[in-house]
Parts: sequence; C-alpha cells; structure tokens
Amino acid sequence: MKLTSIKLCNFRSFYGRTPEIVLAGGDILNTTIIHGNNGAGKTSLLNAFTWVLYEKFSAAFASTEQLVNKRAIAEAKTGQSIECWVEVNWEHEGKRYNAKRQCRIYKDKTDFDLLKTELLMQVAGDDGRWYFPLQKPEEIIGQILPASLHQYFFFDGERIEEIVRSDKKAEIAEAIKIFLGVEVINRSIKHLGEAKKSLENELKAIGDSEIKQLLKQQEKLEQEVAQINTRQTEIKQELEHQQSLKKETGNRLQELSAAKELQERRQELENQKTSHQESLRQTRDTLKKIISARGYTILLSETTTQFRTIIHNLKASGELTSGISREFINELLQSNRCICGAELNAGSHNHTNVSNWLERAGSSVVEETAIRMSAQVDEIDKQAVTFWEEVDREQARINQLRQNISQIETELDSIHERLRKDANEEISSLQKRLDEIESKIDELNREQGANQQRISHLKTEIDALNKQIAKQKLNEEKQLLAQRRINVTQDAIERLTEVKNRQEKQFRWQLEKRLQEIFTLISFAPYLPKISDKYELTLVENTARVESLVAASTGENQILSLSFIASIIDKVREWSEKRKVLTVPNSSTFPIVMDSPFGSLDETYRRRIAQTLPELANQLIILVTKTQWRGEVEQEMTNRIGREYVLTYYSSKPDCEQDYIELGDERYALVKQSPNEFEYTEVMVVERNW
Repeated sequence: MKLTSIKLCNFRSFYGRTPEIVLAGGDILNTTIIHGNNGAGKTSLLNAFTWVLYEKFSAAFASTEQLVNKRAIAEAKTGQSIECWVEVNWEHEGKRYNAKRQCRIYKDKTDFDLLKTELLMQVAGDDGRWYFPLQKPEEIIGQILPASLHQYFFFDGERIEEIVRSDKKAEIAEAIKIFLGVEVINRSIKHLGEAKKSLENELKAIGDSEIKQLLKQQEKLEQEVAQINTRQTEIKQELEHQQSLKKETGNRLQELSAAKELQERRQELENQKTSHQESLRQTRDTLKKIISARGYTILLSETTTQFRTIIHNLKASGELTSGISREFINELLQSNRCICGAELNAGSHNHTNVSNWLERAGSSVVEETAIRMSAQVDEIDKQAVTFWEEVDREQARINQLRQNISQIETELDSIHERLRKDANEEISSLQKRLDEIESKIDELNREQGANQQRISHLKTEIDALNKQIAKQKLNEEKQLLAQRRINVTQDAIERLTEVKNRQEKQFRWQLEKRLQEIFTLISFAPYLPKISDKYELTLVENTARVESLVAASTGENQILSLSFIASIIDKVREWSEKRKVLTVPNSSTFPIVMDSPFGSLDETYRRRIAQTLPELANQLIILVTKTQWRGEVEQEMTNRIGREYVLTYYSSKPDCEQDYIELGDERYALVKQSPNEFEYTEVMVVERNW
C-alpha cells in the first residue's frame, strides 16, 4: 500500500478545498515532511487518513463529532448544506485506489444536524480505466491493511509508548494474531463453532419453519433510481462542456509560439498513452483467455505421468500387446475353421491350440483406446509447454506497456510543470486553467461512477424484494444431511486447533527475533525486547545470565514501540509476498504516517531514529513542529525528502504573534494574522532548490 495523495474539504481546520497533497514514495526520496505549529492541523491531517480508511480517530483527536470546518458552517445560510470530505489515493499490487469519505450537515437556526458518513471507492488497473469494485470498500481496505493494525501505521508519536502499557497488551495480541495468520484460524474455529450450533438448532427445529416475505420500499427505491438517472444526464452534459473547454484551452496554448512545441509534444504523448492503455487492456484480455482455455494443462503433469506408468505396466505384464486380437481368435473358433483351412471342431487338438491364444492375445478395442489416449496425453504435455510460452510472452508485453505508460506519464508531468512555471504569465495561466478543467473532469467522472454504483445497488435491492421466496420445511433426508454436517464441522474444528497451536509458536518466535534486531540497531542500552506466549511486550536485561524485567523510561518505551511497529511492517511485507498470484506483481510497500514522532527523546536517540526510520519504512510521512524538526533531525532526514509542505495557521486573535520557518533558501509562514474573524489552515508547497 503506497499512499500517493490526500485532499481535504472543510475538514476541521482546513477551510474549503485544499490543494492535492502529493506524497513521496520513491526508493531513496521516500519521505514527506509536513511542518506545522501546535494547533495548526497536524493531528487533524493524521486523523484525516484514519477517518477515510477506517472511520476511526487517535486518542489526541478531541471533539470527534465536530468534523465540519467552523468557518464553513458560519458562512452557510440557514437550511443550506455544508459538505465535508477527505479523499485519499494509493497504489497496491498493480492497482490504483481512490477512497472518499464524506458527510454533510444542514444548518438550522440554532443548531445543525450531522448526517451519516458515506465511503465511496474506485479502482483503476494498469489500463487506466476506473471502475467500482464488487466488494464493499471497507472489505477491500481490510484486506490491504486490517483496521486493527491501522494504529501501527498511523499514529501519534507523542503517545506511541502507550502500546507497551499493560492495558494495551490484549489489544496488541489481537493485532499480532491477524497479521501472523493465527487470528484467521481463530475466526475460522469460532465460525465453525457457531455453524455447529446453528446446525444443531436446525436439526431440532425441523418442521417448524415459517414462511417469511419482505415486499417493502420498492416504489421508493425506483424513485431514487429515476432521480440519479436525471443527475447522470446532467453530468454527461457538463462533461461534454468541460471537454470542449479543455480543447479550446489546449488550442490556445498551441497558438502561443513559446508553448507550441510543448503543447504538440503533450498531445502526442497523450495519444500514445491512450494507445498503450488500450493495448494493455487487450493484452490482459488475451492473457485471461489463454489461462481460461489452456491453464488446466499445467495441472495435469502428474496425471499424464501416471497414465504412461499404467500403459508401461500393462505392456510389461502382457495385458496390452500388439498383434493377434481376442476378437479375431473368437471369430475363428465360432466359424470352426482356421485361416490355414484346418477344421476347429470342439475338443480337437487344433481347437485346443487356437483356444490357448486367447490368454495371450490382447483386445483390439483396449489397444486402440490406449493408442488414442497416448496421443491425447502427448498433446496435453505439448500444450502445457506452449501455455507457459504464451503466458511469458503476454506478461512481458504487459510489463513493457506498463513501463512505456510510466515513462509517458513522467514526461507529461514534466511538461505540465514546465508550463505551470513558465515565465510567460499567459502560458502559466492557461496551464493552471487546464489543471482546473482536468480536475473538474476527474471529479465528474467519479461522481458519475458513484451514481452508477448506487443505481446498481438499488436495482439489486429491488430484485431481492421481487425474488424473495418462502422457506420449505425440512424432510427426513435433510435431517441426515444436517447430522453429517455437524460431524464434519467438529472434525474441522479439531484439525484447525492443532494447526493454530503449531503455527502460533513459530510465528511469535520470528516476530520477537526481528523486534530484537531493530531495537538493538536504535538503542544503545543493553536491553532485549521479549514477546511472551500471551503476546505481552516487555524489556529485559541479562545480568549474570539471569533475565530480569527493566523499568523502562518513557524514551525507551518510545524506542521499543517504534521497533515493534517496524517488526510488524516486516511481517506484513512477508504476508503480502505470500499472496502473489500469476498475473499480479508483488507489492510489499506499506506506509508510516507519524505525528510528532520524536516526542521527549534526547538528541542521541532523535538522531538515531531520524537515521533509521526512512530505512525501515517503505514510505514515511512525518508531521513535525519547527522545534522537533530543527537540528539533528533536519540534518539526518533532509536528503530523504521527496515532498515537503507547510501548514500555515491563520489566527483570528487580534494581537497574534506571527511565526515563520526557514526551509532551504525560502521563508514560509507558520502563523499569520487572519484577514477575517475566523481561524483556519492553508497547505503550502515547499519548493527546495537541491
């Protein structure tokens, strides 16, 4: 899971729509730094991630019911709705994801009502086409990074040591079991137990079932479908208008001599990208057809080998021979005459000699069948070889097309950036206008897709209402079936329990080993982390070869917690690698989003953590104050920065003290006087001249 960007609208201190905060994710420049004073919105930004993905908040996030920006509420008219949303984009296992959680309030004369939040998700493959997944968004997110693990990837650094507190150990144990795979087995055992009880109750209640019908809300659902279809028509018209504006703006750029060459090159690249994406879609379809048509051949190698062994043994034992067949000998005996003309009367010497050949002759039918099947088996083996050759060829083409698309997108980004920063104000203005149009088109496309998904869900509900049927009483045959199911369920419970006990011990040992390696790398204290059989996290020292518990300081607990999180990341990577399939590239990238990660640590530990964190995490997003950043942290982490932002806080206090931060050769405002009666936060991009 590599986070690519986040955008907010009227979320807490962020008034209106923020610019898209693009997040670094390179191999070396994998760190995004977001500067801000206390109260500027760092904790809100951290919780924006967890709100979108899990609808959860950190302990330091106060007044969780007050999500909508106060200025937006104050400026709204009575009865007017105020939107609040956060949108997060990420990449995972060759796919791009867009998740948007939104809520809306309606302002009343004295108060306002907060409506239920809604989570929307769209997914895009390498061909660039966005679609709505069949699974629920929450299920997809849970498969990528389970909700019970999110606190180890999105956390408040000043409170990180809380994960080693005694009242947190049960929570740690449950989270660990999930990524180790033990919790999956536990859930299976639990569900099997519930299934067994259900089957037992079903067995008792046979003959007592009642007919149930649900035929409600059909007219209301159909009215909602009609309203959404009307909105879809409006969106289609608006998209046509925006496409027209985009074309006109692009033509205007091309008319300017200074931008003509870049604009023509951009158009050429966009055409190439569209062509490559279509080729990629066709290639993936071809690969699917190959797997669907001949994929089974690679699973038959053991079977074809067994067939050849059987044929060989039949030939060796004389049961399958070539030459005179039993059918031919039986015809001679029935006609009472040999091919030499001699009579074959029953009981005669000639009849006995010919009859003896029946035991040595083979069946022509069996022989012909064996020959035919041997040819078919040879063809299956040839198809298996051909299958892998075709799969490799199509997969290589997919990889090449992905690489081509990536190179085109990089060049397009470069052209966009050059036009945005062009000294000619008209050129830069036109490019910014293009950016706004493309953003609007993207937003309309997503709304159109969301509406289509809603229509699909509504139609499914309508179908369910129309197709509901009554349950039938169970008969004696179903009683026997229920009893067999109960026996099988109990057997499965016993087997899974044995598997769990064996795996749990091995997994816990692997986690503890990695935890000790990372802790030793950061800490200079001669202590050793331990994970008990109850998954309790402790710190021990070995004095005279006797282990004893350490009364760890706050700083040591912070280091222990960071080490624990890093070891979890390693295990999640390992879990991700085991989930590779034939046509999906492996992705073992997972982010860490940290608010104030250096807490109360001293200079030495601050430096070591600043050195180690970018190495341990695939992607690092750090929110820091000016005091936390300066000095050794800035020295160690500057060369790992891929993206950097400043949260500028506008204070409504009349005599507020303004504050700034020096980054590179530029000065950025941390606190400024608000031009109105409201306090709010703006996101500023840091431009460094490396």
